[in-house]
Amino acid sequence: MLQHTLLADYIQQKLPQQHSGALYHRLFHCIAEAIREGIMLPKSKLPASRDLALQLSVSRNTVLNAYQQLEAQGYIQGFTGRGTWVSEQIPDNYLNAKAHVVQQVPVAAVSHHRLSQRAQQFIGNVNHRPIQWGAFVPGVPDVTEFPHQLFNKIQARIGQVPDTASLIYSHHGGNAELKRSLCEYLQVARSVRCDVNQIIITEGTHQSIDLLSRALCDVGDSVWIEDPGYWVIRNILTMNGLVVHAQPVDEQGICPKADAPKPKLIFVTPSHQYPLGAHLSLKRRRELLDLARQQQAFIVEDDYDSEFRFSGAPFPSLQGLEEAAPVIYLGTFSKTIYPGLRVSYMVVPKHLAPHLKLMLDELHRSGHQLTQRALAKFIDAGHYVAHIRRMRVLYRKRRQYLIELIERYLGAEMIHPFSLEAGLHLVLKLPMHVDDQKIAEQAYHAGIKVKALSLYYSPQHPAPERGLLLGFASVPEPEMLQAFYRLRQCLAEHSHNN
Repeated sequence: MLQHTLLADYIQQKLPQQHSGALYHRLFHCIAEAIREGIMLPKSKLPASRDLALQLSVSRNTVLNAYQQLEAQGYIQGFTGRGTWVSEQIPDNYLNAKAHVVQQVPVAAVSHHRLSQRAQQFIGNVNHRPIQWGAFVPGVPDVTEFPHQLFNKIQARIGQVPDTASLIYSHHGGNAELKRSLCEYLQVARSVRCDVNQIIITEGTHQSIDLLSRALCDVGDSVWIEDPGYWVIRNILTMNGLVVHAQPVDEQGICPKADAPKPKLIFVTPSHQYPLGAHLSLKRRRELLDLARQQQAFIVEDDYDSEFRFSGAPFPSLQGLEEAAPVIYLGTFSKTIYPGLRVSYMVVPKHLAPHLKLMLDELHRSGHQLTQRALAKFIDAGHYVAHIRRMRVLYRKRRQYLIELIERYLGAEMIHPFSLEAGLHLVLKLPMHVDDQKIAEQAYHAGIKVKALSLYYSPQHPAPERGLLLGFASVPEPEMLQAFYRLRQCLAEHSHNN
């Protein structure tokens, strides 16, 4: 019914622009254009001739004649007892005519809408794949194992009689109930030192980093990131006009260069370095905290998947190591629940919290209060911790299975030595002469979604390691075996051709 109304409205706007020919012929042109423009989609039903005639205040015969001409030229199909429908494919000659018109648009008319240099550079460094599911996408949890029915019941109960605050723009850095629940959880599970007022809810770690870089840095300021590290961080910082200095990583985590420029922000993944997997040692942690104080910089601690450590207790946060540490703590539910939830959080120093909340409200007009309230109740009832424990067992099993496949068919030496008992992916080492990006592309076309390790290194790095990131969390063992076999074939073919 909605498309029927849209078609009538569309015709009423377009019909006065048709100045020649009989009324039914002008009506034919209007409906044909609606089909070409996607107002009426392929295989969608047209209104009955009597209904459309009534909506347009024309005779039914006028509509019938227009429909007959549309059917004769292949735009629509009529079925006895089923009505009139838009053809699955519209006539090729009209498609070609339209394409020909588009090609004749002068280049000068488009040049005024050229992307900025920053945008062009950003897009040139994007390595995002359109499909973020399956073997072996790194960093993706098994979204099918989340207790969706339970969470949906909580949401439905809250949504029956929603309070006004849940339906308007979010303010004060997110839902108060969720911030309270998070505060209690982080103090116990991650040894984070915080109160409720220091927590800010965002719609993803990317948004958190974007907000921090704009709030705490000016254009031209220097920031440090790990090398290798998550390339999206580098892209966001560069897009915001900052000068990124990549700092090397070894088996103990980040080890800043002695001659590195003074930073405003230092981005690290201390619990599980991304992508290599090293843990930032206690000695390095204290050195980094001292350095940040000397440089008057903030450390941005991205604690993205610390819940998934498979032997021993999880490492405590860097933020909680010292009182009033110069650390901004980032966390997310994307790895523990599912990425589409779009709920992340920051724990920021007390003096920064009011300013960052104000900027978040002004820039992003956050919302999703009902989802945040439901998440708070999910945590308070103990469901969140129970889910993490269950997934930890599942992921440990899948991780061990992937290790066994690598050891059996490729050799234990192929597993990167930094890959500790944590995280949602393993790093498969490859010889330095191998083109890991070419292998990743070949694997993608074979239905295997891996990431090339060399992509995570800065462009200035003299000798990026070669390897593949293999995410195991979302791959059941039977699928993992088949996918690993295809990946092994890609490796063998690449070795044979080179």
